[in-house]
Amino acid sequence: MRFSILASGSTGNAIYIGTDRMSLLIDVGITGKQAEAALKEIGVHPGDLQAILVTHEHVDHIKGIGVMARRYEIPIYANEKTWQAMDGQIGRISEKQRQPFEVGEMREFADLTVQSFGISHDAAEPMGFCFYHGSKKLSVATDLGYVSDRIKETLRGADAYIFEANHDVEMLRMSQYPWSVKRRILSDVGHLSNEAAGEALCDLLGGRSERVYLAHLSKENNLMDLAQLTVKDVLEERGLRVGDDVHLRETYPHRPTRMEEV
Repeated sequence: MRFSILASGSTGNAIYIGTDRMSLLIDVGITGKQAEAALKEIGVHPGDLQAILVTHEHVDHIKGIGVMARRYEIPIYANEKTWQAMDGQIGRISEKQRQPFEVGEMREFADLTVQSFGISHDAAEPMGFCFYHGSKKLSVATDLGYVSDRIKETLRGADAYIFEANHDVEMLRMSQYPWSVKRRILSDVGHLSNEAAGEALCDLLGGRSERVYLAHLSKENNLMDLAQLTVKDVLEERGLRVGDDVHLRETYPHRPTRMEEV
């Protein structure tokens, strides 16, 4: 199973996942032109994509979905409430491209098994995904207000995690955001802070040299170096050695990560 985080952050999110028989995207929260350029950089032709999975309807996750789906005739998979919420934002989508994928489903996409699960975020019915290929597992969870025991149980045991570390709490509190926005981000239906990400990862990781890609960083209220340092400190306080037991990896808002395998 190969993957690349094409874009990650408050300005837009998209992830590529592929096998020898399957090629798909999770979200297209960047423009179609940007998505095409990112795919080209990792050696994937957009015409080879066979599915787009949608986590939720916020614009930083669906901005380019309609363009990509129409241009390359790609089916879009989303739950019914998300379809209703994003219908007016993505333009006309043909009936054959409108595919259901409900919370809690396990679906086969050629040689890739995908499990959806509900998350806590202020959207219609937001989801995360776990991907299984042979003995390998990749867990993807961003836009998390908090990480419940149920979500931890679903995510646990992966070889790699794409996991939210959205903001530094003090940076957010000192920011120019209105208090109503700060309160939303800090709430149980908002986003996960660096420290909260570290604490959740302590419960997920098994010290098997798992890779963790810190994702969905706020442009205004976080820095990658700060996110990595905070998560590293939390993990090492709990006895996990960063660089041995776990490897922290960067993601970028405007360029893809290199293609990796699990």
